[in-house]
Amino acid sequence: MSVLVDPLENILYKLVSSFAGGGTGFIGKRLVTLLRSSGYDVTVVSRMPGLNRITWHDLEAQGLPRGTTAVVNLVGQNVLDPTRRWTPGFKQNVWNSRVNSTASMAKAIAKGSDAPGVFVNISGVSLYPPAGPDSREIFDESSPGVEYDFMSRLCIAWEAAAALPPSSDWRGIRLRTGVVLGRQGGMIGNIFLPFYLGLGGPVASGLQPLPWIHIDDLCAIILLCLTRNDITGHINAVAPHIVSNADFSRAFAKALRRPAVFKVPELILNILFARERAVLLTTGARVASKRLPELGYKFQYPQIEDACMQLAERKR
Repeated sequence: MSVLVDPLENILYKLVSSFAGGGTGFIGKRLVTLLRSSGYDVTVVSRMPGLNRITWHDLEAQGLPRGTTAVVNLVGQNVLDPTRRWTPGFKQNVWNSRVNSTASMAKAIAKGSDAPGVFVNISGVSLYPPAGPDSREIFDESSPGVEYDFMSRLCIAWEAAAALPPSSDWRGIRLRTGVVLGRQGGMIGNIFLPFYLGLGGPVASGLQPLPWIHIDDLCAIILLCLTRNDITGHINAVAPHIVSNADFSRAFAKALRRPAVFKVPELILNILFARERAVLLTTGARVASKRLPELGYKFQYPQIEDACMQLAERKR
């Protein structure tokens, strides 16, 4: 099987042999490693041509490479890039990198392939409304998405862009992920040093739910989606342990043997990121998955304490 990955982690793969190429990106690298060990060949979708790569222009002009049987789409501009101001131009980049790129992938699939396949699109859980101070509501795959702010509208448009025509013989799967925890990037990459120095702590009140998943579980769930022909539709890719931001902060600090007493005020985050995107840090929904247990998936890291202990290991 071969895989195409762009620097923003867009992965396209085809079942052609038992060897694999390389991949880039936080999730992409880990997923490619898993695919390689499972006998997949990997190709990168990139802005620049190269070995085991195709460009976005090639994809648009020529469609899927011959023999492609699956696409895993992880593309997206980093919303919480602190070096980028929340300007109309940057917001448009965030939108285009998800919605337009996903639409291009879906169009390439619809344009034609020489075999049935599967399209796994990775989005987020921001389409579920944030929990209020006294709310105990839990959202699962049967809960409808709601447009209530920029991030929720983005998630809904993102998933809509991944829709395949009814006539397609490809399976469509939409994974809605929580915060992906991995030592090599993402949220942990940003907060590891402050927490290691004993300067970590909850964000804002710390009471807001933090839907999460360990990167190894996310990659294993993606592989499960590729190999199980009976899987279609929406899946919440979140760990079963529902925690708050403060719960996570305590668990991560404990795993590092550090205190977690330095709160990050909401006002500072609103100034740094602008309130419209700071809500990704200051609010959250209680999200669970009914489908993963039904599919028989067993989490490697079901509890936040287990995940944090792994994340704190020096060797990783």
